[in-house]
Amino acid sequence: MTTTENTTTTTPAKRSIFRSEAAQKLLAFGALIVIFVFFSLASPFFLTKDNVIGILLATAVNGVLALGVTFVIITAGIDLSVGTVMTLAAMTTAVSIAVWHLPIPLGILVGLLTGMLAGAINGVVIARMKIPPFVATLGMMMIARGLALVIPAAIFGSVRPVYFSDSPLFGQIMMGSVIGALIPNLPVPNAVLILFGAALVAAFLLAKTVFGRYTVAIGSNEEATRLSGINVANWKTMVYAVGGLFSGLAGVMIASRLNSAQPGLGAGYELDAIAAVVIGGTSLSGGEGTILGTLIGAFIISTLTNGLRILGVPQEWQFVITGVIVILAVYLDILRRRAR
Repeated sequence: MTTTENTTTTTPAKRSIFRSEAAQKLLAFGALIVIFVFFSLASPFFLTKDNVIGILLATAVNGVLALGVTFVIITAGIDLSVGTVMTLAAMTTAVSIAVWHLPIPLGILVGLLTGMLAGAINGVVIARMKIPPFVATLGMMMIARGLALVIPAAIFGSVRPVYFSDSPLFGQIMMGSVIGALIPNLPVPNAVLILFGAALVAAFLLAKTVFGRYTVAIGSNEEATRLSGINVANWKTMVYAVGGLFSGLAGVMIASRLNSAQPGLGAGYELDAIAAVVIGGTSLSGGEGTILGTLIGAFIISTLTNGLRILGVPQEWQFVITGVIVILAVYLDILRRRAR
């Protein structure tokens, strides 16, 4: 009897370890290592300095977008507009600096505020007008895409990129290397520092502030949160505004990386950002997610895409493989919640 009782009391504890967020992050990190090792063995061109830097640059923009999406999904919401809002923010940044000749810091601020404003509008439409997040952010996706085309057409008479030809320093925001200046053999782009700096800010917001606690509470049980006296509409609007702010930052980053603003660039970025968040363990049901998991998910997406491209896998099959991985990640989350 004693042996049986001990078994029944310890087994749930052991199982709970494997159902925890830490276990899911370890699983995602293990998958990243496996993917990295596989492509390193499959192609001699994968584990090269230039290719690794390319992966880091690709992860930087998508990772920053995914950080903002993490807050939204934790509230059990969704934001389909982050890609086109990023493009709109890049365009307003480029117009501010290259056309209106504003100082670079002020132009960057314009891009950040563009993203935050779009996110805040999403939040108001969702929280105040009670429009479902899918529909509201789909509408914003179309609005931002249209404005990104309208702005250059209104200024130049045609839809075309805006180049930072008179502001070469702007490109150094992403492509420069503070670390490379100190350690010549380690030319890590500034974009990587921006990504990890943004991740630290996001992690602090989520784990150490009232904003983060209310974000998780809304996703866990919105009605109970409202009954406890919290103004859910205000906080949900703030969540979408913060998500938009990260989209604005991504817009500044991609404009700096390309040294231009491309009006039709952002389509599809929202899917990679959402995929990174889901793969990183944030639950689409809300109430659960971590910034570290999102970072791991972003690196998985960029590493997988880069490796498949090096192996010559057609782009359409890259989409298929990424889609299968996202479906598996969501299914694992469903199984874990059922087990709880």
